[in-house]
Amino acid sequence: MPLNDSTKVAMANRFKVTMTGKSEYDLGSWAKVEGLDVTWEVAEYRAGDAGNDRWYFPGNTKYTNVKLSRAVSDETQKVKQWLDKTSFETELFVATVALFTIDYTSPLSDWELRDVMPVKWSITGMDAGASQVALETLELAHRGFLNDQKQV
Repeated sequence: MPLNDSTKVAMANRFKVTMTGKSEYDLGSWAKVEGLDVTWEVAEYRAGDAGNDRWYFPGNTKYTNVKLSRAVSDETQKVKQWLDKTSFETELFVATVALFTIDYTSPLSDWELRDVMPVKWSITGMDAGASQVALETLELAHRGFLNDQKQV
């Protein structure tokens, strides 16, 4: 892809996640994010008197659960605090996944996930005989990141 001298490029390895609700939680930097996508169902209509003509309309949107992973660090305690808050009480959060440029000064792009709820948190098995980094994974369900909600 051609770039000019003033083009800012987001780095796939520079992003952080924050949760905003009645209170705010900075869940820190993550090594990997998966499932940040959307698909649309297609509604098709065929009139009985129009031969083989058909019309297409946008149907429901579907959002995949977002899965975050990283090495266990001091930021893991921030996740535990947020999970402690959400494990029994229902509180709606907006998760912001912000993608930064190489200098980490300001986000180049971000996605706000509506009505976020934790689905699963896990840590890799620990083995004293292995020499590896412990990894944590956090999976989030959400209602989307597009402005596609009907306004009443």
